[in-house]
Amino acid sequence: MIFRGLVNFSNASKGLVGIESRAEEIMSKLCIGLDDVCFLGIHGMGGIGKTTLSKFIYERVSHQFEASCFITSIREETRTDYDLFYLQKQLISEILMDREINIWNSYGATRVIANRLRNKKVLIVLDDVDGEKQLKALAESHDWFGQGSRIIITRRDRHLLNRFVDITYDVKVLNVVEALQLFSLKAFKKPRPEENYVQLSMDIVNYAQGLPLALEVFGSLLFGRTMDEWKSAKDLLKENPNAEILDKLKISYDGLEDLQQKLFLDIACFFNGAFIEDIKYKLECFGYYPDFNMKVLVDKSLITMSEGIFVDKNLIIMKGRMLQMHDLLRKMGKKIVRCESAKEEPGECSRLWCNKDVIHVLKNDSGTDAVRGIVLKLPLQKEERLNVEAFAKMKQLQMLQISHTNIVSRFSKARNDLLTNLEWHGDPSNFMLSNELCVIEWWVYPLESLPASFQSNKLVELIMPYSSIKQLWDGRKSFDKLKHIDLSHSLNLIKTPDLSGVPNLEKLKLSYCTNLSKVRRSIGFPR
Repeated sequence: MIFRGLVNFSNASKGLVGIESRAEEIMSKLCIGLDDVCFLGIHGMGGIGKTTLSKFIYERVSHQFEASCFITSIREETRTDYDLFYLQKQLISEILMDREINIWNSYGATRVIANRLRNKKVLIVLDDVDGEKQLKALAESHDWFGQGSRIIITRRDRHLLNRFVDITYDVKVLNVVEALQLFSLKAFKKPRPEENYVQLSMDIVNYAQGLPLALEVFGSLLFGRTMDEWKSAKDLLKENPNAEILDKLKISYDGLEDLQQKLFLDIACFFNGAFIEDIKYKLECFGYYPDFNMKVLVDKSLITMSEGIFVDKNLIIMKGRMLQMHDLLRKMGKKIVRCESAKEEPGECSRLWCNKDVIHVLKNDSGTDAVRGIVLKLPLQKEERLNVEAFAKMKQLQMLQISHTNIVSRFSKARNDLLTNLEWHGDPSNFMLSNELCVIEWWVYPLESLPASFQSNKLVELIMPYSSIKQLWDGRKSFDKLKHIDLSHSLNLIKTPDLSGVPNLEKLKLSYCTNLSKVRRSIGFPR
């Protein structure tokens, strides 16, 4: 869709919160009045207000140019080559004010844009561009346009923008004050909430995390509703986010390659808030090529990486880069995983992160080859009896993490001090683990050894503190990629395994293994 000239976007500034300051920042970058040709890219996650912001700027400054044109929803409007050709013709007719120009194909339209607009000072906004082909057809080069021209491009992915534009602007989420004001304008038709609704409003604002689309949708949904309806809706929205919001966010996910989608889902389900330095080796052993593909997710505004301080498993304070994902993007990712099962059976999903689902699968032996990752957080809320034989069906399992979340309990010296509310049953001889496993972290492991059949050439980490292990394995086993073994606080451990088949072992932790009486020569000196 194309808007021409001094179109009034329904009083663009009315009711728009935080837009003035963001518009001023962009205006300072545009430097309108200089004779150069400037391409500026506006990027950010879906629903953050890129289109609204570019419309606001267009209305404010378009009168300073000889001609102007706003092309909106380019991604949706160019599903075929003819659609793109149609947009080219519309752009030409609006800028040149001539609807009688005869153009027969996209190549001809490109030549007209390049030759006929080079003497005009124009303002062109290309909204929601999602491909290089669109940019090459509509605004490939600076010399297509006259001195003083400004071309504004909005897009979710900054990588392509960086190849075409001179300056980029990253649209940030609203701060808490702005978010509460926008939400209130929708929910109460005034800039602040009703007195009795302040805390409920803040709960929803905090959940939306400054995303304008979510604030507007939530506010409109709750307008005129009772207190009880608000409380019910708050719980509902957290459990089942609004479909309109998720559909908008999913556009960026759908544009990812298969490997990038899998990485996105792993971060959404398992690794949000993790430090890259702490999990990078896991992502590498999963085959994600994290240095490249995490940058793709950053460029598409699906994750952020920020510097921070974290405490590692040994309570050592370290600096690093934290992976963060907006809560609504995480909800979207988890919903995608849940939809993998048509029968709503957790054991048919690729990732299990919710204790309730993990317990269901391990209790009812309902796992399948679909399961790739499991995280179970201890202690459980009530006592549970789970079946060790349930792992046999999950032959493609790559990550198994049964870990303790209580930092005080994690560093107890005695196994009995470690509250878990968990009991395992089943025939140990039928216990099998997937040979696809890359990471095993199993606190209070219940058996005396690993399964004899377990032989994963992909295993890089084996963490089993407070275990019942007497001997990790018997004889010689080859684990070429295994770098880290932790059997600390395993009071039943009597001798170390033969490690001659573990050539890349870097860390071996045996602290508080008080009954350890035999240390094999093959241990050597781990790096």
